[in-house]
Amino acid sequence: MNSTIRRMLLLVTLMFWQGGFMFYGGVVVPVGAKVLGSDTRQGFVTQAVTNYLNVAGAVCLIVWLEHLWHDRRKGVSTAEWWIWSLLAVLLVGLATIHIQMDRILVTETTSVSEPNQFHLLHKMYIGTSSLQWLAGLILLFLRLRSWDREDLNVSG
Repeated sequence: MNSTIRRMLLLVTLMFWQGGFMFYGGVVVPVGAKVLGSDTRQGFVTQAVTNYLNVAGAVCLIVWLEHLWHDRRKGVSTAEWWIWSLLAVLLVGLATIHIQMDRILVTETTSVSEPNQFHLLHKMYIGTSSLQWLAGLILLFLRLRSWDREDLNVSG
């Protein structure tokens, strides 16, 4: 597969995953809470949506791993490997927290069985998601910088 197509595939999966996260958190959650009249009701929508975001993250990380592996001889920094690994660990952490939160949500009554525990888990989920977003931006920066160097070597 040629370099441009591989780069585009990586960027499209990243945009879908992290762009979806940013749009959902910044627009859909507040609008949904307002329309539904409750943060809790919106939380049940988010419960389902975040499963898709986490799957999108897994797909993106697989594409990114292939990209890093393919480019390893051209120059993939140790920092890129570490940050990719961090993203993978954070994704597993998010899935684990999500499972714990699911156990506390009562879908039949759209209520939370243990509000204090849920609040703590939700804070952990938001913090982990935010750290994941930041790490993704740093990894993207490093990858773009690597592509710049690679492109200069090819053209120069």
